[in-house]
Amino acid sequence: MLAARGDDAVLSYAGRVASPKVQPIPVRVGGFGGVDGLTSYLREHGVTHLVDATHPFAARMSANAVTAAARAGVAHIALTRPPWAPVAGDRWTRVADIEAAVAALAGPARRVMLALGRMHVDAFGAQPQHEYLLRFVDAPDHPPGLPRHHLVVDRGPFDVDGDRRLMAAHGIEAVVCKNAGGTGAQAKLGAARALGLSVIMIDRPVLPDRLEVQAAEDVLRWIDHGADRGV
Repeated sequence: MLAARGDDAVLSYAGRVASPKVQPIPVRVGGFGGVDGLTSYLREHGVTHLVDATHPFAARMSANAVTAAARAGVAHIALTRPPWAPVAGDRWTRVADIEAAVAALAGPARRVMLALGRMHVDAFGAQPQHEYLLRFVDAPDHPPGLPRHHLVVDRGPFDVDGDRRLMAAHGIEAVVCKNAGGTGAQAKLGAARALGLSVIMIDRPVLPDRLEVQAAEDVLRWIDHGADRGV
């Protein structure tokens, strides 16, 4: 949308995906070096508007964006996804963080799907009695630190029927996931509901106060409003 408007924009990836999608605007990959590095980047490149569209669980990056934008005098907004909410037929257990999710798996051995990405998988080695199903966008550089697991490398979007077949084929009894929200990763919830599986849902982290919107069109209106005011 920014490219279609002719906006001078840069898209920044954290660098955790080996083969990101091709984008119609310039792309940079890698961290900024914390708050100080991001502040310097904003100043040196004359950035006027900072849009935080990171994952809802990228708490450190989002907090850094709030602080760096304030230091650099840059207008800042967050494009967020509406969080998921349980509906009839869901069997959710809500937990605060990864550590609580690991603790919630205490007990007899089960077949568990970890729908978390690869960053926090090794933490579940503290519950080695389970057999884990993992699904990553890219193959990991090193084997996951889980004694019993099956790894699927696949890139979405996924659908409910496909996820239901995957879970049924592996005899999954529980799903662990983060409340990322949006539609792109929602299929696993519908599949778990259809199969009557329990879901351990990790709540979003608490972030600093900031301006948030949930639609890309609202970001464009915010940019245009700032331009009208000379921001």
